[in-house]
Amino acid sequence: MIFLATEGTSGVIDINGTVIVELLTFLIMLAVLARYVYPEIVKVAEARQRAIAEQLREAEKARADAETRLQEAQSKLEDARKTAQQVVDAANKSGEQVRQDLKQKAEDEARRIGEAARKEIEAERERALQSARQEVAGLVVIATQKVIGETLDGPKHRQLIERAIEEVASGDGRG
Repeated sequence: MIFLATEGTSGVIDINGTVIVELLTFLIMLAVLARYVYPEIVKVAEARQRAIAEQLREAEKARADAETRLQEAQSKLEDARKTAQQVVDAANKSGEQVRQDLKQKAEDEARRIGEAARKEIEAERERALQSARQEVAGLVVIATQKVIGETLDGPKHRQLIERAIEEVASGDGRG
């Protein structure tokens, strides 16, 4: 409903050439905006939406890739821990084996040294017995010479010494 202004009363709209020009200008501007500007604004907005959607997809893919890499890294870390534990266990086992080998070698060396000492002791004992036998033989010859008062000849001397050594060795000592 359009109110027409009459003289002396003020109306809401005064229809004159300016209103019509303004109305035509507004409609032309609206047509230009609808034809050229709004489609571009819609294209830009849609492109922006597509770009945002693509970025969201890429971000989701990157997140999934990161989770996959994290799981792989955790798996590798677990494998590395297991390998390290195996290395430590092997080193402990090797160390224990080396310790056992060294202990065995030390025991063998101690046995060998003990056996060599026993043999040396036995040899010294034999030398001491031989020396004692020779001394006893010498004492027997001297004692016999004093008792008999004469020197014995070689065969008698030797026979007497052997008999004395046998008596001393057997522990008889009857003389």
